[in-house]
Amino acid sequence: MAKFGKRTRAAREAFAGKDMIALDDAVALIKANAKSKFDETLEIAMNLGVDPRHADQMVRGVVTLPNGTGKTVRVAVFARGPKADEATAAGADIVGAEDLMEAIQAGKIDFDRCIATPDMMPLVGRLGKILGPRNLMPNPKVGTVTMDVAGAVGNAKGGEVQFKVEKAGVIHAGIGKASFDAAKLAENVRAFVDAVTKARPAGAKGTYLKKISLSSTMGPGIAVDLASAATAK
Repeated sequence: MAKFGKRTRAAREAFAGKDMIALDDAVALIKANAKSKFDETLEIAMNLGVDPRHADQMVRGVVTLPNGTGKTVRVAVFARGPKADEATAAGADIVGAEDLMEAIQAGKIDFDRCIATPDMMPLVGRLGKILGPRNLMPNPKVGTVTMDVAGAVGNAKGGEVQFKVEKAGVIHAGIGKASFDAAKLAENVRAFVDAVTKARPAGAKGTYLKKISLSSTMGPGIAVDLASAATAK
């Protein structure tokens, strides 16, 4: 049987017997038990009633969290000429064309978000097998293939979170830091849940939103009452 440290045992005891609790209570409980030496991330997992193997049941989108993620996002931009200058001025960490493609092919991927102007997609398309599995491939559906590179860079660095359902019908995302005020974390959760709810695909049948669980990076998960996580009308 696995042996747990004092912190882990204390967290497990604090969470024992608690299930489907109100969002505000869940956030408070997670914050109280996020005691690692680093600022843990509040993570959300949403179980959806979809089968992403079918194209009409794919769930994908983007949401700008009202209070940001607390994470420093490194952004790479494929662009040339004035658009490259625009991306640099907006704060992009890496800007390039063929040189950036060659760096990625060599295994140098020092970024968390990849943006491209439409004219660069034939070049970026060669990197599909590298960027695709890492969920870094630019896509117009989430605003990362655009002529407005400055806006895209600003959004990426300002708290924008992309989401995409996995094979098992689950969406995972980090939506804030444990050091955030509890009310701000709850607001981020509701904004994320609202975005995923609005992204319900046409092919989804029956119950769409099945379960929401929250956890900190190193802590146990807890199921949240679905109604309490909905955006107040």
